[in-house]
Formats: sequence, C-alpha cells, structure tokens
Amino acid sequence: MSSKNLRSDINYCWPTAEVAVMGAEGAVAILYKGHPDIKEKEAEYKEKFGNPYYIARKGFVEDVIEPRTTRRRLCKDLEMLENKRLQNPSKKHGNIPL
Repeated sequence: MSSKNLRSDINYCWPTAEVAVMGAEGAVAILYKGHPDIKEKEAEYKEKFGNPYYIARKGFVEDVIEPRTTRRRLCKDLEMLENKRLQNPSKKHGNIPL
C-alpha cells in the first residue's frame, strides 16, 4: 500500500485490484446524486477508475501482475534493489547556528 508519491521504488497490482479512495458505489452516490441512471454511472466509474490497467497506463504502478507470478517478481526486483544507494534530496538552506 504505497505509491510513487511516497518514494517507493516499485509498485505492482493484481488484476483484481481496486485502486481508489472510496468504493464505486459511494463515489457515484456523491458525484451523481439524483441522477436517474445511477447504476449506469456506477458501471462507468468501475470501468474507468476501478480498473488496475487504467492506473498502470497513467504510470502509478509499473505493472499489473498475475497472483501466481508475484513471488518470482518480488524476488527478482528485491535482488535488483539489493545494492541500491539511498540519496536524500539536497537541502536548500543549511542549519542556522544559534
């Protein structure tokens, strides 16, 4: 449960993942309150935002992986990151001596 915004190295999701702040039913109830075709809007919302391939296209995850390949993929990527050097961002200002 991380993201690139939190400086994680690699992000994956399974094809069954629902990546959203809230469920489709609650989001549609807020966005389309009083709309006559609420079920249709819920289906549209699930297709667009409840789809892991959408967030992969947007670049929020590296790949959508099958559950059976998860262990192999994690081991491979942990080996890749084994010698990673952490670099903190440079500071704009030094500490003022008081």
